[in-house]
Amino acid sequence: MYEVSKSEEQWRSELSAEEFAVLREAGTERAGTGELLHENRVGVYRCRACGNELFRSTTKFDSHCGWPSFYAPEDSDAVETIEDRSLGMVRTEVRCAKCGSHLGHVFADAPQTPTGDRYCMNSVSLSFDEGAEPTGGA
Repeated sequence: MYEVSKSEEQWRSELSAEEFAVLREAGTERAGTGELLHENRVGVYRCRACGNELFRSTTKFDSHCGWPSFYAPEDSDAVETIEDRSLGMVRTEVRCAKCGSHLGHVFADAPQTPTGDRYCMNSVSLSFDEGAEPTGGA
């Protein structure tokens, strides 16, 4: 189904326990604790599980929600969205389109941005390449 497909055992051996809980079991890191929350350098944010380019630093903004936030993915095909009805609410889950890993959720509550969207991502789901030039997309 995904370009990058691995068994649960393979994912467990490649990811830390926290990374596995978030990326493969749709967990959430505690608000305000992510290493990329206050990252302000120029670069590219990638899926920690497969390296897929997801967001550019130019779309990151401070939403004061406790997680790194972006107003648009690097490429419209970089992520997929899925209705999430867990925890007694309706939200939109964001997954990496290349490996299906859970990244966070998207909310249409950021009128201060060009898209009005807030892609609220878990730091542990992302890796950051300082100064990296995007290789594809928008």
